[in-house]
Amino acid sequence: MAKVYQFMADGFEDIEALAPVDILRRGGVEVNMVSVTGRRIVESAHGVGVQADWLLEEARLDDADLLLLPGGMPGAAHLNEHAGVREALLRQAHEGKRIAAICAAPMVLGSLGLLKGRRATCYPGFESYLDGAEYTAELVTVDRNIVTAEGPAAVLPYAYRLLALFVGEEKTREIEDGMRFTHLMEGCR
Repeated sequence: MAKVYQFMADGFEDIEALAPVDILRRGGVEVNMVSVTGRRIVESAHGVGVQADWLLEEARLDDADLLLLPGGMPGAAHLNEHAGVREALLRQAHEGKRIAAICAAPMVLGSLGLLKGRRATCYPGFESYLDGAEYTAELVTVDRNIVTAEGPAAVLPYAYRLLALFVGEEKTREIEDGMRFTHLMEGCR
């Protein structure tokens, strides 16, 4: 079973953190929310307390198939300032393993130099933080082992894209259908 660790800092964007966890877990992927605050309860940008599965100090990240960064401010800035998060991301990238970030969180990858020579997207206005990347303005951009997404409205396509990396397109399509995502997209055409 694939293992995903999502870093959680105070000020995260609610939907960008919880929707990927929900969708990945529906697909049978093990997702662990990891607090970087030193507390189990992490507060969202909108004042919602979410209980993390682990504190960063307790988490074993060496078996991660994917490290996940939710956006939101000041959550993304807190992740960017956290030495343990930065170290884990650099190690994950060095090993060629997957990393994903949405909204403002690609700024963390940019500040680490992980986007140089790659295509990436982010919330409009954060493009200057994508150091060395080609900004795509897409909802979701995949470039080798790094997946980035634009913002709250992109969270479902982003989460399904991540799920497909682990369980394939057919199983992902079943979950999209069951959650009525396919129907939603048909209604938007």
